[in-house]
Amino acid sequence: MLKINDCTFSYSRKNPPVIEDFSLTIDKGGIYGLLGSNGAGKSTLLNLICGLLTPDSGDVTLDGINTRKRLPETMSDLFIVPEEFDFPSMSLEKYVNLNKPFYPRFSWDSLVENLDLFGLSPEINIGKLSMGQKKKVALSFAMATNTKLVILDEPTNGLDIPGKATFRRFISAGADDDRIFIISTHQVRDVAQILDHIIIIDNHKVLLDRSVYDIQKHLKFVETTDRDLIDASLFTVSSIIGSAVVLPNYDGNDTEINLELLFQFAYDDPEGLKRAFQKSDHN
Repeated sequence: MLKINDCTFSYSRKNPPVIEDFSLTIDKGGIYGLLGSNGAGKSTLLNLICGLLTPDSGDVTLDGINTRKRLPETMSDLFIVPEEFDFPSMSLEKYVNLNKPFYPRFSWDSLVENLDLFGLSPEINIGKLSMGQKKKVALSFAMATNTKLVILDEPTNGLDIPGKATFRRFISAGADDDRIFIISTHQVRDVAQILDHIIIIDNHKVLLDRSVYDIQKHLKFVETTDRDLIDASLFTVSSIIGSAVVLPNYDGNDTEINLELLFQFAYDDPEGLKRAFQKSDHN
């Protein structure tokens, strides 16, 4: 279990906190989507989780151990692929030999299998790859570490369309009851189909923290020109074919979650979204 306990963090005393009195609990066994606008504090939160930043107050624990201590037993169970990174000019084999001692459950076979899914050979110089190819290698290595916690910051940036489809397949295949995947992204369409849980944040607070099952149980997402549906909606925006609307799910028939619409609902009317869940619970 990952717990963020009343964390506050600012980059200097002159600036307001990026994160303030922020708490969140993430259970093992799920693929979590972390969504937020630019400047909402997503990358800062990820660095706090990894122990790369020290909170001004509060703490972050993984299985009860403070991640800021960066103890070997914690770091060996945590891996992050940042949005921007680079590789040294060396063979993949040399890179693996230098890094795999830090991850006791690292699997070369898993790495080769994942690279193959992305159309890459293990016989490569990782420093000479394109940005998209480097992203594919980093994702493949992250999966092969078999850590309990895998954090991916904008993982589909730089991937081509086939690469994005492969990413979804291999993340879904790698998920199990003992691992946590946190995917922070603006590219919600790239990951919508694989998420088990959705977290939407805005600076100092969590706007939404619900499982996909729970969201579908309470809400329906429809594109329509039907005036009665539009009038009955909880939230509405214009769309190409008419209106995209969020409705209460009173009949129990699930619809696919429109993540962009849900995100806009959470930002434009967070109290309305909260009431929507409360009202549905009472019916």
